[in-house]
Amino acid sequence: MLQFSQDWFSHNIPHFEALKEVMGGPVDSILEIGSFEGRSTCWMLENLLSAEGEMVCLDTFEGSAEHSCLALDKLFETWRKNVEWVRKETQTVRAFKGASFVGLGEQIAAARQFDFIYVDGSHAASDVLTDAVMAFGLAKSGAVLLFDDYLWVDMPGLLNRPKIAIDSFVNLFSEKCDLVLLSSQVAIRKK
Repeated sequence: MLQFSQDWFSHNIPHFEALKEVMGGPVDSILEIGSFEGRSTCWMLENLLSAEGEMVCLDTFEGSAEHSCLALDKLFETWRKNVEWVRKETQTVRAFKGASFVGLGEQIAAARQFDFIYVDGSHAASDVLTDAVMAFGLAKSGAVLLFDDYLWVDMPGLLNRPKIAIDSFVNLFSEKCDLVLLSSQVAIRKK
């Protein structure tokens, strides 16, 4: 049985559905930066990843400042149980427990490439920009990168929000990608 304490994901499903159409249906490889309890992970396993696809999830599984009121000591175990509940036997899911830049570095060193990348880790602008730039190199030509929390304002100060980093990334990489979604989330497609 799935176990979730919060639902920060379901309102984004229409964006995922639209991007699935942009990509022409299910994809064979997904990279998720920020998994928390696995609500988005589970949705992608059920709806976006092909039956024999592979998904890599990067997360500290420790939460962050905005999660201070939640009991997170079993966060990874909860994620793992949720994933195993929905994962098809033929799907592969790998978790990296640690800072996203370290996990991304491992993916880069292994010369991995992904069809879809979901950037929903830290909300700190410097972390978001680092994740975006590193993840872009892991994206196949035609891959979609989706950034969450574009309009998120729960923490004070521009540097504690993803928007400035996403804007910077999209502007810096504008010649290498096309904007395909601009809403509470932002998606680009790599040329």
